[in-house]
Amino acid sequence: MKRDIKIITVIGAGTMGHGIAHVFSRFGYQVNLYEPFDQVSETAMDKIKHELSFMAEEEYITVDEMERAMAGISLFSDLTEAAKDADYVIEACPENLDLKKDLFRQLDEICPAHTILSSNTSSLKLSDMTADLPKERQANCMICHWYNPPYLIPIVELSKYGNMDDETFDQVYNLYEACEKEPVRVLKDVTGMVANRLLHAQAREAFYLIDQGIASAEDVDRALMAGPAFRNATTGMLECADLGGLDIWCAAETNFFPDLCNDDKPAESMQRLVADGHYGIKTGKGFFDYPPEKQEEIQMAFYKRLITQLKASRHYKK
Repeated sequence: MKRDIKIITVIGAGTMGHGIAHVFSRFGYQVNLYEPFDQVSETAMDKIKHELSFMAEEEYITVDEMERAMAGISLFSDLTEAAKDADYVIEACPENLDLKKDLFRQLDEICPAHTILSSNTSSLKLSDMTADLPKERQANCMICHWYNPPYLIPIVELSKYGNMDDETFDQVYNLYEACEKEPVRVLKDVTGMVANRLLHAQAREAFYLIDQGIASAEDVDRALMAGPAFRNATTGMLECADLGGLDIWCAAETNFFPDLCNDDKPAESMQRLVADGHYGIKTGKGFFDYPPEKQEEIQMAFYKRLITQLKASRHYKK
């Protein structure tokens, strides 16, 4: 019989880690949040409080739930103290293979035999990250890939590559369901897993339409939001095809697939922006402009749209 998951260690309190931590704590798990860098750890709990306060203000959670979530997180600067009693560990460190391999080696030495080790990676292979671990530990390792912001977007992609027994996998799957997440089983180790492949296939065509002068950035986004994305917020792509008629979809794809973009490198427009130091909202300019005095307002408007979708999703889950 597997040990119940009660103590969760999150490695890294940066962009993803602090949000992952308060998702688990909100659902009653004891969370140990490890962050070795002072400049990150000093602001981690303030960020968590800010995000939980936003959820309370939007009436997605109560003030009592917010306070319990805050109380359920302990911040550590010592990895051994953070992970020595963990039942489940998820690392949210930079996408550096050597860094992650070294971290997994340390966790193997620190954690009990039953501990499940996972990575939030979106681009590295599980087999590469765990190559130096004993076979017994490899059987307790997986990828659990979240989307940003992790506390507002429900998906978590779970690797089911055959290295782990079904009982252990189901433990993690059930953990995420208990935290109101939408777990997706990824059955083969492919670059980008499932959601990012779908995202960037769509993005490639969006950028191509701009590069070819077919539509402006504003109208490409409007076409997506008012068309496919509007429908896909409640109905999956394959169900849309079934409802629309596979014969119609097949005929349409036969006609226009030859004209779709099939580039194997990023769009020229995006490469030019990056080369010029324009990275989007973080620098004030991307495909659109983000004046410094408007950046916080724009970011919060984005989060409000997401939490509105999150609220609505409670009503149409199958």
